[in-house]
Amino acid sequence: MNARELRDRVDALMGRARADLAALVAIPSVADPRQYPPEKCDRAAQWVVDRFAEAGFDGLGLRRTSDGSNAVYGERRVADPGAPTVLLYAHYDVQPPLDDEAWRTPPFDLTEVNGRWYGRGTADCKGNIIMHLTALRALRGEIPVNLKLIVEGSEEQGTGGLEDFVTRHADLLRADAILVCDTGNAAVGVPAATVSLRGMVNLVVGVEALSSEVHSGMFGGAAPDALAALIHILATLRDDTGNTTVTGLDNTQTWTGEDYPADRFRADAGMLDGAYLLGDGTVADMIWARPAVTVLGIDCPPVVGSAAAIQPHARARLNLRVPPGMDAVKAHEALVGHLHAAAPWGVHVSVATEALGQPFEARTGGPAYRALASAMRDAYGREMTSLGQGGSIPLCNVFADTYPDSEIILMGVEEPLALIHAPNESVHPDEIAALATAEALFLQRYRGKQL
Repeated sequence: MNARELRDRVDALMGRARADLAALVAIPSVADPRQYPPEKCDRAAQWVVDRFAEAGFDGLGLRRTSDGSNAVYGERRVADPGAPTVLLYAHYDVQPPLDDEAWRTPPFDLTEVNGRWYGRGTADCKGNIIMHLTALRALRGEIPVNLKLIVEGSEEQGTGGLEDFVTRHADLLRADAILVCDTGNAAVGVPAATVSLRGMVNLVVGVEALSSEVHSGMFGGAAPDALAALIHILATLRDDTGNTTVTGLDNTQTWTGEDYPADRFRADAGMLDGAYLLGDGTVADMIWARPAVTVLGIDCPPVVGSAAAIQPHARARLNLRVPPGMDAVKAHEALVGHLHAAAPWGVHVSVATEALGQPFEARTGGPAYRALASAMRDAYGREMTSLGQGGSIPLCNVFADTYPDSEIILMGVEEPLALIHAPNESVHPDEIAALATAEALFLQRYRGKQL
């Protein structure tokens, strides 16, 4: 079947795709029992089971993972003993809405505005579940490869349930090609495979200078100020241009894939007029190839209600993104050493590490990548490009370690305007349609290592 015929089938299915996405978005499946009842995630998981059963999958069911979440697993086998196996991945859990007042539409009510579909999870990652379903429906059972499905329920919480499940059930999920559908394209209509992910280090740095608060009028000028000391330490993490300057980390690496034009980045990031881009590299260098420190939060007295007192202690939560080619353990050691060395005035510094994840770099050029590139080209009418992603998906490293011979492909319906994790998340329906066409073509064309 050619691309035009498949796209016509997909287009005819888009009304159903919208209805399905609306039903799934309406389920507030936030995997945090402190905010949302776990029954909502259970309901979303069962919705996935029911829909993929209709698509011809067998053995569908919920697999409890070590963090208490449920992953949906199922299979669809073909008679050909030489057929390769493709694992389809997505996740049904979503980020919380965050600031309800910042949403222009109800977060759990799919709403169309200017051609885009708004709602929490429309892109990340329920839109990818709908993309999988639409591709399978368009093929009408004409699928020459074995399929496995895994849809997890705690990806956004980062609690590692599926990562642990993979290592404990390696044979269950083993596949020749793994489609990790939780990333996206360079822009609407610009097909891409994500080939690298930055790793990360999350930690909390604390500063102590005094045994208690003291009056700033009586002691200020001689007594060390913990908050000022923390500000001094944080200021050493970047130079005047905005480059990350953690002692021992290389901040000169360059990106060799698809460029990210500065003007488009400015618009995508919502930068204010007059604000400068950070760093002395290109945008792609800075967000995909180099380390980057972000101050996520600071514990200190708020402005309203603050007293004329010198602060005895303060702390900040930091996130370090670690690019491919750099070891996250060594990057963590470098950051901790830098924080201690930068402390002024003899204040006491403590560091509590929260999380650490290695960067990921996909192997490209194999039969799965060649088949995907061909499918993307025919579905979009232009060549597939390669992107990096500044975020981290630890599951990809687990897949790579567990299945060293498998090709891992990162793709999906997200793109910069989707505003994933932020208020007013949305997906462009053209991305669901085009990616569904590309995935359907891929499943028809992929022949494993025989290709």
